[in-house]
Amino acid sequence: MYNNVPYKTKQFFFVLIKLSIVVGAFYFIYSKLTENGQLHLSDFIAFLKENKTFSTINIIFLVILSGFNWFFEILKWKTLVKTIKSISFKDALEQSLGGLTASLITPNRIGDYGAKAAYFTKTYRKRVLLLNLLGNIGQMTITTLFGVIGLVIFINRYQLEVDYYKVVRFGALILLISVFAIFGMKYKRFNIRGYSVNQIIDYIKNIPLKVQVSNIILSLLRYLIFSFQFYYLLTIFEVNLSYYDDMVVITSMYLLASIIPTISIFDVVIKGSVAVFLFSHIGVDELTILCIVLIMWIINFAIPSVLGSYFVLNFKLPKTKA
Repeated sequence: MYNNVPYKTKQFFFVLIKLSIVVGAFYFIYSKLTENGQLHLSDFIAFLKENKTFSTINIIFLVILSGFNWFFEILKWKTLVKTIKSISFKDALEQSLGGLTASLITPNRIGDYGAKAAYFTKTYRKRVLLLNLLGNIGQMTITTLFGVIGLVIFINRYQLEVDYYKVVRFGALILLISVFAIFGMKYKRFNIRGYSVNQIIDYIKNIPLKVQVSNIILSLLRYLIFSFQFYYLLTIFEVNLSYYDDMVVITSMYLLASIIPTISIFDVVIKGSVAVFLFSHIGVDELTILCIVLIMWIINFAIPSVLGSYFVLNFKLPKTKA
């Protein structure tokens, strides 16, 4: 049916979709900065003005760190895609930032999958989806590893009251899902876009070990960078704690925030709520934490999304022979 649509009509709708993505991205970024339910923009600006240590040099340093953060993400994507097709760093940059922009209003950045796949011909798209999944699994593995360690230390140190009954129920639910997943893999009852779960696992297992290791190492480097950014901002705003004490809370925050389903644009709200709860136990005031979370969101998410809008507007469907 799509093939019967006139060429000019297709082009019109294609341009309309690209414009909708970009306009939507700018609107959500603008609304988040001006209508943040947790922190008013005027309070945020006033807080920065009052803090004399937040200098231009600090801003430049934070932006440079953000640049390295995205450099390693782009390099990770380039390394993963190389298993099916060689692409340049520029192509990986375009696909990574374009995918970020397109994923703004989708739950858990799921739109990133479709956006990246759109850069490839139909022959590659299913494998591109799986490679993107592998990249996210690598990042989540690092977040979980550090987060669990940090959260256990945090709970023991600050004597948090944990509802173990709910924890057991949650664990039982995960176990039940795992049993169904194993059953589905055995009898191939589950499938994802033409791939059974068993085939997905086999595909990932067959990816070269060197690529798998690179995925984990680059995910680790990204994690170290953005967690250090948070720590650096704490020092700028005169939160006088040791690196170890701060990292216990920061790693716990990233773990808890990552397991809460959300839409990308509300990521700052989720992280802000979790961060305020955790840092309140070590005596850090709410305004300081909310400002730090917002700064992190601006330099690591909003600015790259704005840059990614350029690639979305200039996006062209790949040629069949590409």
